[in-house]
Amino acid sequence: MTIYQRTLSRPVACTGIGLHSGRRINLCLRPAEPDTGVVFKRTDIPDSPLIPGDVNAVVSTEMCTTVGSGGACVATVEHLMSALAGVGVDNVLVEVDAPEIPVMDGSSAPFVFLLKHTGLKSQDQPRKYFAVRREVCVSEGDKFLKVLPADHFSVDYTIEFDHPLIRRQRMVYSQKNGSYDRQLSRARTFGFLSEFRRLQEANLALGGSLDNAVVVDDYRVLNDDGLRFDDEFVRHKVLDFVGDMALVGRPIMGAFVAHKSGHALNNKLFRKFLADPQAWQLVSPEAAPLDFEAAGALAMPQQAVA
Repeated sequence: MTIYQRTLSRPVACTGIGLHSGRRINLCLRPAEPDTGVVFKRTDIPDSPLIPGDVNAVVSTEMCTTVGSGGACVATVEHLMSALAGVGVDNVLVEVDAPEIPVMDGSSAPFVFLLKHTGLKSQDQPRKYFAVRREVCVSEGDKFLKVLPADHFSVDYTIEFDHPLIRRQRMVYSQKNGSYDRQLSRARTFGFLSEFRRLQEANLALGGSLDNAVVVDDYRVLNDDGLRFDDEFVRHKVLDFVGDMALVGRPIMGAFVAHKSGHALNNKLFRKFLADPQAWQLVSPEAAPLDFEAAGALAMPQQAVA
């Protein structure tokens, strides 16, 4: 199990397109001191404040998760946050010269590659975990998200769309070292052609294309290479969930159940969880099970598609 906090061995950088702006964006990840967490800095803004990667710094959940502080914002942080959690990075400075993180191929796999390429190093401070002590639940209509006490992280996630390619998909993940990369990181964001056209007419999603999203019309996938997984849609929702959960700042030992959840409901649950001191307890690595690994190292899923 991972006892000590981790950061990058050295800086690593990449360039990509912004999903919403369509502009070229430069991103650099730098090592950070223990207990720093994930912090963002807008290099295109003089004297930009540091923006904490924290659930309470979330300023918008419309179409993506956006964090902000002191008038500076960074959107579409969820895929990068998911990769950081999946690889097990606790402390990092994220420098970006735009108001959003580049979308890359629509998944977190390019970020996982960067993190593995640069390498990680252990630090001299132990990692702490949130142990769930009682159920916390949020809901909106037929959508809900809850977390229950458990001795490891798991998420049981169900989506429902009135589309012949999706319908109802369910995936259950439990935590186990190494599986995030194999089972989750390559799942891409997805959207519907009609919605995509509407957004672009409103000067939104200007960088969206078949190179960085799965796009479906009324009956089929428009991408020439098809789907990477038969259930890529729900896998990506779990990828997003892991990224939103990483904004809590520490790994969580708890069993999550999600039904048609999204960025807004995810953030609502995590804020409610942290605000209730009776719902959690900070525990040391020694109190965590031996198979409890880095924040997002998710196991081979059980799955059911209906």
